Amino acid sequence: MTTEVQKNTTRKLFIESYGCAMNFADSEVVASIMAEVGVEITTEEMEADIIFINTCSIRDNAEQRIRNRLKHLRHNKKLNKKLTIGVLGCMAERLKKQLLEEEKLVDIVAGPDAYKELPILLQEVEEGHKAINVILSLEETYADIQPTRLNSNGVTAFISITRGCDNMCSFCVVPFTRGRERSRNPESILAEAKDLVAKGYKEVTLLGQNVDSYLWYGGGARKDFNKLTEEEQSSSISFAKLLEMVAQVDPSLRVRFSTSHPKDIHDEVLFVMQKYDNIAKHIHLPAQSGNSRILEKMNRTYTREWYEMKYNRIKELIPHCSISCDIITGFCSETEEDHQDTLDLMRTCEFEFSYMYFYSERPGTLAARKYEDDIPEEIKKKRLTEVIEVQHEVAKRLNKAQEGKVHRVLIEMQSKKNENEWMGRNEQNIKVIFPKANYKMGDYVDVRVERSTITSLIGVGVS
Repeated sequence: MTTEVQKNTTRKLFIESYGCAMNFADSEVVASIMAEVGVEITTEEMEADIIFINTCSIRDNAEQRIRNRLKHLRHNKKLNKKLTIGVLGCMAERLKKQLLEEEKLVDIVAGPDAYKELPILLQEVEEGHKAINVILSLEETYADIQPTRLNSNGVTAFISITRGCDNMCSFCVVPFTRGRERSRNPESILAEAKDLVAKGYKEVTLLGQNVDSYLWYGGGARKDFNKLTEEEQSSSISFAKLLEMVAQVDPSLRVRFSTSHPKDIHDEVLFVMQKYDNIAKHIHLPAQSGNSRILEKMNRTYTREWYEMKYNRIKELIPHCSISCDIITGFCSETEEDHQDTLDLMRTCEFEFSYMYFYSERPGTLAARKYEDDIPEEIKKKRLTEVIEVQHEVAKRLNKAQEGKVHRVLIEMQSKKNENEWMGRNEQNIKVIFPKANYKMGDYVDVRVERSTITSLIGVGVS
């Protein structure tokens, strides 16, 4: 932290996060940075005199939602003339000066790699200027920042292990808003995991746009393993090695990870998952489409057949591993036959759950530059409805098959529908609901499933 920034204990910061888990983890880094200069974190929007909106640009409706939120904040600005509003994250990186010029109430714009500069940007605003920093970095990982856990249940936490992405999927804006991929020092990752265990946390999720391509060789920046020197290769730490190191921190600490790119999740990772009981048996493995021609246009670097082979390999080595998916409908030139291939993939692979969207063209991406967004929105939505229906059919059947079985569940929170019930997840990442009885937050409980829904298992504790 710079020593030039004056501490100010009179200001309160409210942070609102949108989008992926990485954004929520980044907000915890921001909270820590701001706390270091004396800014107090508040959960009450109306008592804040600094509001940061950590944004997402992955789809147009996400950006529109944030624009509407900024318009709503005009009311706060009228009530508190000293209110400072900042837009952080991917939308800040993508729209840059446009946010300052169009949204008159925005005072600060900071990209994902500029969070250490926020105290300086805040000081610039206090001096009467608008402030912006959206410079992307090849090195910044915030490894030296101990995140301040926001809205924490004290049980589960995120640990970021990589930043940025090198995959360049044609539909995706992330490489342009978050920059090139780089891995975080493993020592800092292990230190964060140990600190969480000491504070009573029971589960961590290792985060990255593509966790399986994690590689640390001392130099830090992401590099093709085959281009490393022999010495660098022998001392390098792959994702499989890192996963094992985190699993060894404490056998009672459940370890998850997300997200995996199908091309990078190798057998070594699966062998580590086999070896350690405390590594959750769940892999998020986005397919995006079930048609090879569309996958090529998406620059996913695999075919439909290759994806199925990877899926089958996971099930061969870890039969009870759940696999979840991302699906995009209505990508450029997608035909009805292509769409039916996606529905067939979902029925064949039987994903426990999926994140499903219709295609939203993002300015600056390869798809926006090279392909016509030629599928009418009504067809995109119709196909999305069909994808959701198939996913519901599969999830209902898979959850029904769990009735009568006992699952190890980590209690995360009170059920939203019933104050007398707990909600937790099993190692397959499926929500489980059961009576509170004498159990408490953070307990591991063996739950016998008595009935199920599309999204949850409902049962009773037996341990």
